Amino acid sequence: MLEVKGLVKSFDGFLAVNRANLSVQEGEIVAVIGPNGAGKTTLFNLVAGQLIPNSGQIVFRGENIGGLSPHRICRMGIARSFQIENIFHRLTVFENVQVAVISYLEKSYRFFSPARKQGVHETLQILDEIGLSDKAGRVSGSLSHGDRKVLEIAIALGNYPKLLILDEPTAGLSPEETLSVIDLINKLSRELGLTILLCEHNMDLVFSVANRIMVMQHGASIFEGKPDEARKSPQVQEAYLGGSA
Repeated sequence: MLEVKGLVKSFDGFLAVNRANLSVQEGEIVAVIGPNGAGKTTLFNLVAGQLIPNSGQIVFRGENIGGLSPHRICRMGIARSFQIENIFHRLTVFENVQVAVISYLEKSYRFFSPARKQGVHETLQILDEIGLSDKAGRVSGSLSHGDRKVLEIAIALGNYPKLLILDEPTAGLSPEETLSVIDLINKLSRELGLTILLCEHNMDLVFSVANRIMVMQHGASIFEGKPDEARKSPQVQEAYLGGSA
């Protein structure tokens, strides 16, 4: 579904992504891990169109998408959540997701059709799948941090993606909230058949949900393989998992 080949991105001479490679097969959950500053978020920004690569290829379902605008990439079937919370705090949970659904259904310019009546069934279905239907009428800014992170995923689902990118979905969550997100990711993969690419520092999450792992260090991809292989790799241990300890 996704193949990144020799991707390079520099900022004023600093190589944030240095000839990185990554492959994601349909139906997989692939985790990208690495120390802070390794280039993980920059890689995701390149795939989702927030940044333009200096060189290399990003091939999504057979088409090179490197350099395309974010909205075009979103239309092609890639949606993402962000490290920093990105919701409409003054809208309700329902309205946050409804905005994404209306955009996907291309109804945002139907001036004579009240927006509140559009995409209602689709929005309710997503909220039910994500476990937020009981909070549909809540103002989003009043939610707990954990529920706001889940809402971000629900907004991404409103674009009906084929590839869902999650950037540190458990950042700042309690252990209980983290377990809920792990269950949710497994559900999205198992029941909805979503292909998921995630970046995460929580190794319990990574090793419990990922089919494959890619490790980054200094902007480069230094390992790609199964979780058990990552555990045993001296290179991965040295770069991220604490050496031989």
